Amino acid sequence: MELPFPTVGIVGSGAIGIYFGSRLGAAGASVRFLMRGDLAAVKARGSVILRERSGVIELRPALAFGSPGEVGKVDLAIVSLKTTSSGAAAGLVGPLLGPRTVILTLQNGLGADEFLAGLFGAERVAGGLVFMASMRTGPGEVTGFSPPVISVGRFGGPPGARILELAGQLKASGMAITVVDNLLEARWRKLVWNIPFNGLSVAEGLTTDRICADPALAEEVRALMREIQRAARGFGFEIPDEYLRKQFDVTPPMGPYQPSSLVDFLAGREVEVEAIWGEPLRRAQAIGVDMPRLATLYSRLRAKSPRPPANP
Repeated sequence: MELPFPTVGIVGSGAIGIYFGSRLGAAGASVRFLMRGDLAAVKARGSVILRERSGVIELRPALAFGSPGEVGKVDLAIVSLKTTSSGAAAGLVGPLLGPRTVILTLQNGLGADEFLAGLFGAERVAGGLVFMASMRTGPGEVTGFSPPVISVGRFGGPPGARILELAGQLKASGMAITVVDNLLEARWRKLVWNIPFNGLSVAEGLTTDRICADPALAEEVRALMREIQRAARGFGFEIPDEYLRKQFDVTPPMGPYQPSSLVDFLAGREVEVEAIWGEPLRRAQAIGVDMPRLATLYSRLRAKSPRPPANP
């Protein structure tokens, strides 16, 4: 069967990028990974590896490159960079774009869709939300601990034919995909988990199981979730109470889980403070919705999180 997106470029070959690239490559797409630190090791081994409970995918030969010019034009550009690296997107993504290339951003928080649409045109941009417990376990090697839940949608409107084609190809590669009618609403829903658990894990230095087990911190999680619910309502997005309860209840069974922001923080990397906490707070305040708990958490994270040095 002919693929709607036969060539795929991965911009940001971390855990999510390797997952998507491995799955799509195993299903027949020509996947080209743009890499930095892992490039030499992946070239020497000749493969990228995805390990899951269901089995191992080793994509060989791995098409790994150090510059976007070497990657060339692709049908689908998947952007899984941290939002802290978004400033580099113009130089990394632009050379991959042909006349009909779709950009799928898998970045966290709010603002990535608008940023890429401003650079390359809203008609190109799709967004994805990935709920995924995984980690890099070596150069070009990722271990997934549970099957991810993935949603995709079109920036600025309901899904059209290209989004449905994209979802179909992702589903055919073995991913569990839901197509959403409103991408921005879906992003607010993801913040229900990301804001409290990623944020408090960094602020308190705790894994999610310890946050849930502490009565005061568990109540703080729930209070932050209610603030996000209230802010989303201000934009016309209704997030049910049951959704909030479910987002809390699924967390203790994860065990001593380190959210991605805590992993970055412990490694001394810049945390995505603005996209996950700052931008939602600013948007809520702009429409008159007060979020005092988020404001406090945002201030704590700004004080704790390493940021790149100012340009000389």
